[in-house]
Amino acid sequence: MKDVSVEMREKGRVALVRFDRGTKANALSLSAMRALTETALKLAEAPALSAIVLAGAGNFSLGFDLKDGETAGLSALPLGERRLLLQTGRKMCRAWAELECLTIAAVRGWCVGGGVALAGALDLRVAEPGAVFYAPEIERGMNMSWGSVPRLTALVGPARAKRLLILAERWGAAEAERFGLVDEVAEDAEAAALALAARAASMPPVPLRMIKQAVEVAALPLAHAASWADYDQFALAQTGDDHREGVAAFAEGRKPRFTGG
Repeated sequence: MKDVSVEMREKGRVALVRFDRGTKANALSLSAMRALTETALKLAEAPALSAIVLAGAGNFSLGFDLKDGETAGLSALPLGERRLLLQTGRKMCRAWAELECLTIAAVRGWCVGGGVALAGALDLRVAEPGAVFYAPEIERGMNMSWGSVPRLTALVGPARAKRLLILAERWGAAEAERFGLVDEVAEDAEAAALALAARAASMPPVPLRMIKQAVEVAALPLAHAASWADYDQFALAQTGDDHREGVAAFAEGRKPRFTGG
């Protein structure tokens, strides 16, 4: 049973997709990720589209939902089942990344962890001035996965990717724009993203798709080689003491005490 509402509107060669968990966090449960994957696969079968805008309801997303019932039971599953479920986020990001038309994330509020991975899987990102980008996986004793590390590195460069993913820096919209993670800061991200989409829709649709594919291959030729095992790394990290400490510290609102275990 889906626990997310995915609204899709099409106008001409532009589609707007808005996902809503019905909570302020707008976190990504496994069910929500499956629904977003299904939406992307459906859009992939629409050859008339030139651009798609993806927006969250309220916050873009506070990332992987650690409190969701299905998520909470992951660590108790046999390794084979856990590996399969841990690929859900990767499949979602890949489905959005592989869309041939131009994709634009409209980011309002917080964009955290899996939200950063999802936004990074799109071609462009428009953020409102109050938006914050934050990848806290390392603070929970986990690695950043979902195929996001090569994509984020291509966007911001190796040193800044390390600041985002290893130092867990929080970037406001202006800083994210300066570093290359955000392409435009606008008071109304969704309206600005739709304006970019309309510009894309005014271009010849087939060359648009071919040029996008050429740019992706040039920018990320080794993306799969660099990230193919990140879900296995995630599964391994889940078995460690540092992961348990990171999640416990988060739940208790205190600083974690990592030991390397």
